[in-house]
Amino acid sequence: MIVSPCISICKTDPLTGFCYGCGRNNEEKKIWKTQDTTDEWKTKNLIEIRKRLEGWQLESFEESYKHKLENGISLLKKEMLK
Repeated sequence: MIVSPCISICKTDPLTGFCYGCGRNNEEKKIWKTQDTTDEWKTKNLIEIRKRLEGWQLESFEESYKHKLENGISLLKKEMLK
């Protein structure tokens, strides 16, 4: 199972239509939630969204997504639970 790239920073850039946190557009977010979406599509989408992010935004995504993969929760949600 491939974990969703959502890192709980759900704000969309009005110019690009991409989420500031995960780099996905609204259509991609919907596709991730459907049961018939393949792991192959998800893997390709993760590659694509990483290409959209750069600098501090990519670093923040990578750190939080890694934490989510290892601990089951994004860094933002971890901080909110304190």
